Amino acid sequence: MAIFQSLVYDWSRYSFIRYALIGVLLFAPMVGALGTLVVNGQMAFFSESLGHSALTGIALGLMLGLRSPLWAMLVFGAVFAVGLCAVKSRGAASTDTTIGVFSSTAMALGVVLLSLRGEFAKYSNYLVGDLLSISPGDLPPLGAALLLTAVYCILRYNKLLLLNANPALARSRGVPVRVVETGFACVLALVVMLSIRWVGVLMINAMLVVPAACARNLARDTRGYLAWAVALALVCGAGGLTLSLETGTAAGATIVLLLAACYAGSLAVGRRARKGRSA
Repeated sequence: MAIFQSLVYDWSRYSFIRYALIGVLLFAPMVGALGTLVVNGQMAFFSESLGHSALTGIALGLMLGLRSPLWAMLVFGAVFAVGLCAVKSRGAASTDTTIGVFSSTAMALGVVLLSLRGEFAKYSNYLVGDLLSISPGDLPPLGAALLLTAVYCILRYNKLLLLNANPALARSRGVPVRVVETGFACVLALVVMLSIRWVGVLMINAMLVVPAACARNLARDTRGYLAWAVALALVCGAGGLTLSLETGTAAGATIVLLLAACYAGSLAVGRRARKGRSA
């Protein structure tokens, strides 16, 4: 009871905590929904490479003299995603090799450029993120990104599921494979770059992958898969933020640990459900 009273007091007194909670509630549905497509398309390595490329976007923003590196990150993220999709589609090397080359190059370039300017220490907080740094001005872009993600999923979700399951069948049904793949990569880059300051380079991929991985163990159909992923991202996001405030730990990492605990539980539930169906 004392813990609950303390939490209510904190939420009501400190505006930065309320902004962090609103930010989580806007961010979580995006990563939950997009994460299902990342997991279905076996793109976990791809989403991680987008997070790594954020450092180069930050460095380019500083070199251009921008007050905030966000726009440089968004533009570079989109260019990075389109370039990666183009090289991957040519099939000169395996997909994981191509992504590995792009990912390591982008992160190394970002570290080199930031260290040349003596700014790496200043921006090292992007590695782990800080949810409590969300300000009122950050909420409208997050809301706009959530709306864009919702519209995109309504228009493209089924086509992406078909493409991930059977590219040849998708082509035969008239799905423009390159356009759909590139569009998804750009939307994913937008969400990753927009959220990286609060979630962190090291945590963003887990935020995308783990809720969807949990949902895959629990859901019985596609609709349930999407609903479980969004619900788990929301519950663990708000719960992890609350827990981090009580324990004084990093919010992003605490959310990921809570998601990992849910994943462990989903494995047991999924195994029990499969045994029940086989019996």
